[in-house]
Amino acid sequence: MLGYIHSFESFGTVDGPGIRFVVFMQGCPMRCKYCHNPDTWQGGGKEVSAEEVAATAMKYKSYFAGGGGVTVSGGEPLLQIDFVTELFAILKKNGVHTAVDTSGITFDGSRQTVEKFSKLLGVCDLFLLDIKHIERDKHIQLTGKPNDNPLSLAKYLSDNGKDMWIRHVLVTGYTDDDLYLEKLSRFIGSLKTVKKVEVLPYHGMGEAKYEKLGINYPLKGMAPPPKERIINARRILALENK
Repeated sequence: MLGYIHSFESFGTVDGPGIRFVVFMQGCPMRCKYCHNPDTWQGGGKEVSAEEVAATAMKYKSYFAGGGGVTVSGGEPLLQIDFVTELFAILKKNGVHTAVDTSGITFDGSRQTVEKFSKLLGVCDLFLLDIKHIERDKHIQLTGKPNDNPLSLAKYLSDNGKDMWIRHVLVTGYTDDDLYLEKLSRFIGSLKTVKKVEVLPYHGMGEAKYEKLGINYPLKGMAPPPKERIINARRILALENK
């Protein structure tokens, strides 16, 4: 099976536990205002087979054997869920820890989708689920899509005993309001398999990519959140408070 690949990162340290080989997939249906990978939005990219990607990742196994593994990110990697499942099946046969970094936007609850996710759960050790906003209308404003699917995926993973990390990007004026954070905290507290909650402070490092691609950057001039707001968000969302 062929997948559309944007790029690889050999020594990822922020994409799951340990040192990770990170596969960035092409394509994403969302248009997050703070996205730092706009070059992954469209389809295309390099066509590579699951076997080839696995073989490339295995070259680095000695580096991530002590608790690391392979993470598939994007874009939105689960637009290509069949490819990810095949890749992870190969990696699991080789004793490699697998993780997927997803927005959950593709989980529409249909029977066909649930069947595909059921297969993925069998070969994926960890889901890094990025919840963009807990409020539906605010999620639409921020990403162009409602949050029904991401929240449904979180519940599905919890109900099926699958480990997940919840990630939340903190953007001043968008996601840092205490009311939203408290609501998100209560939602996370309702889940049974959350192993870690990460607050990721907004940064504008992707702005140069927008300029290069000739795309208007929606948050031009936006500063990273103040340190005290980051500390506040981490306090509210802290796993030990659940």
